[in-house]
Amino acid sequence: MAAATSRRTGTLVTTTIIVMPALLLMALASASDPPFSCGPSSPTTRGLPFCDRSLPAARRAADLVARLTVAEKVAQLGDEAPGVPRLGVPAYKWWSEGLHGLSFWGHGMRFNGTVTGVTSFPQVLLTAATFDQGLWFRIGQAIGREARALYNLGQAQGLTIWSPNVNIFRDPRWGRGQETPGEDPTTASKGSSATGAPAPPSPLQTSACCKHATAYDLEDWNGVARTSADTFNPPFRSCVVDGGASCVMCAYTGINGVPACASSDLLTGTFKGAWGLDGYVSSDCDAVALMRDAQRYRPTPEDTVAVALKAGLDLNCGTYTQEHGMAAFQQGKITEKDMDKALTNLFAVRMRLGHFDGDPRGAAPYGGLGAADVCTADHRNLALEAAQDGIVLLKNDRGILPLNRAAVGSAAAIGPNANDPTVLTGNYFGPPCETTTPLRGLQSYVRDVRFLAGCDSPACGYAATAQAAAAAGAADYTFLFTGLSQKQESEGLDRTSLLLPGKQQSLVTAVAAAAKRPVILVLLTGGPVDVTFAQNNPKIGAILWAGYPGQAGGLAIARVLFGDHNPGGRLPVTWYPDEFTKVPMTDMRMRADPATGYPGRSYRFYTGKPLYKFGYGLSYSKVSHRLVAGAKNPAPGTSLLAGLTATPGRSYYHVDDIGADGCEQLKFPAEVEVQNHGPMDGKHSVLMFLRWPNATDGRPASQLIGFQKQHLKAGEKASVRFHVSPCEHFSRPREDGKKVIDKGSHFLMVGKDEWEISFEP
Repeated sequence: MAAATSRRTGTLVTTTIIVMPALLLMALASASDPPFSCGPSSPTTRGLPFCDRSLPAARRAADLVARLTVAEKVAQLGDEAPGVPRLGVPAYKWWSEGLHGLSFWGHGMRFNGTVTGVTSFPQVLLTAATFDQGLWFRIGQAIGREARALYNLGQAQGLTIWSPNVNIFRDPRWGRGQETPGEDPTTASKGSSATGAPAPPSPLQTSACCKHATAYDLEDWNGVARTSADTFNPPFRSCVVDGGASCVMCAYTGINGVPACASSDLLTGTFKGAWGLDGYVSSDCDAVALMRDAQRYRPTPEDTVAVALKAGLDLNCGTYTQEHGMAAFQQGKITEKDMDKALTNLFAVRMRLGHFDGDPRGAAPYGGLGAADVCTADHRNLALEAAQDGIVLLKNDRGILPLNRAAVGSAAAIGPNANDPTVLTGNYFGPPCETTTPLRGLQSYVRDVRFLAGCDSPACGYAATAQAAAAAGAADYTFLFTGLSQKQESEGLDRTSLLLPGKQQSLVTAVAAAAKRPVILVLLTGGPVDVTFAQNNPKIGAILWAGYPGQAGGLAIARVLFGDHNPGGRLPVTWYPDEFTKVPMTDMRMRADPATGYPGRSYRFYTGKPLYKFGYGLSYSKVSHRLVAGAKNPAPGTSLLAGLTATPGRSYYHVDDIGADGCEQLKFPAEVEVQNHGPMDGKHSVLMFLRWPNATDGRPASQLIGFQKQHLKAGEKASVRFHVSPCEHFSRPREDGKKVIDKGSHFLMVGKDEWEISFEP
């Protein structure tokens, strides 16, 4: 028996791991098995139903499960599943990661063979800033393609990718906010549905898993661990219903007093029932052990395994269920039927991945993928495209940017993030196939660049202020690359301050004062930071947020600085002042409470003055928007519910009363004319919001209902169409969960243009 920390980096628990001799022997026996079944090496099983490709995956899986012994069934309930040699079933590792590229995290992938590097895309929050769903989908497809290539090369023992993270970035201090699409439910929903399509092809290229459902947006803040937070379901629903994901991961957190991985309402009623999940539910790593060891939800390990399995959990990330499952069975707390239900879901996904169709290598549609399909020119260009499209221009006084390359004779590159390649990747990363730091990117444009880190690290306990100021005073232009790293924000680590760490702020201020011209500040961070001092300082001419931009981040930053790319990124999360940290992370309310001074959270409900608003972002071009009337568009002021009778005495309509047919009839297109008035070509994000006359009755101040990306040449005008569904976009949930549409005026907003839509009988 040996004590071991959780296998997920940053999990604040210690578990006891007991390696069962039988389990170890089975793992050893399967070490030389091929990574597929039902091929020539399994002549005794090729004629069995589970090898029959003409049968549905679930039927094939049920046939295989029926042939397993109880011991073999228990052994399959962990993320490292041993092989079953007598049936030709290979060992399988369920845990692989592909958040923004294949990752070291997990057990399914290795990078010490033919392929030693993979494409490292920007961290998710920066990619979200592109507001380009098509780009998100292309990144997902590229990651899946590289995963299948590694599998064909024998460098992967699993194709179940436990990504994306679609939790709401509810609090700016959250260490894992960098992994998410931001604070907005619509953005997160569209990001989650970009994992695939409702009817993905067979076989699957890879299996996506949306995590962490639900109520998860806190790590370890002032001693409060992440086992008791709360959040929202819409992104997970979109992930399953619209994206066709074949896995949902339940979180560590408790929901109304019940651990998420023990909630039958959530796992069976919602995921598998209401949403129709065609796949499996996995626990977050060690979440089942936590139910007993930390949450004390059940008195014994056997009771804990039983409550999770009966609730609808199919797979435990960890060994807890494998260790205690047999005892739970022998004590009558679980039955073979309980295990069969879970295992059928698990093996059906493996069937859909083609692992029981004989050797998939060389076979269509993915068998031909190999080393030449990893780090391709297309994938490297996609990483650059995502990074430069996501960069957000926050300040550009007097049009200091873009810079004229010929006018920059010398430059000073100062800051702890200027030449540190590890900062580019954020968390959950793999080995990049190539890396361009901001310093290297700058050097590709400017011949004479003097580099000085200025701080000993992003924590900046020591700052070489005098040397940095001298370097700035001697250069034509000065670039500051500051921000955060995984030492300030990561899984297991929430921030307690929104300011730049240590002496960074004083370093930036001193350098700006000494520089010949206003300096350019580039922030490399996952979450937002309070840089009010830089916003108000006239010696800081421009501010860019570059997130954690991946392998091509340095080149992307340089291309924006020198005008080879017109910035079009928009913030996917509100940037709050540091005083927001007075609000406890554990206060889960979204809506403001004027009686207590609680300011609310996210752009939808925050009543304070943000540093930068959700959706904010400057461009080198002037772009205008105008809502226009079309042939099918309702004219401004039109009453969409004319003739519909509201419930007497109420100021709203029940969506249920309108009905599916009525909701369908209410849908309408909204045309937006968008024009680039120059002087540069560029991509532009068109965001459409809904605004109510007031924020009473629990309504948000405004709500994003859709977004589209449009490339416009200088002077070009284009028409962008949004499909508006009032039952979805104009409704709000009451306290009882019922959706209603309020009577009266609603306003569509794009930029500063508004269009009133009335809901009056």
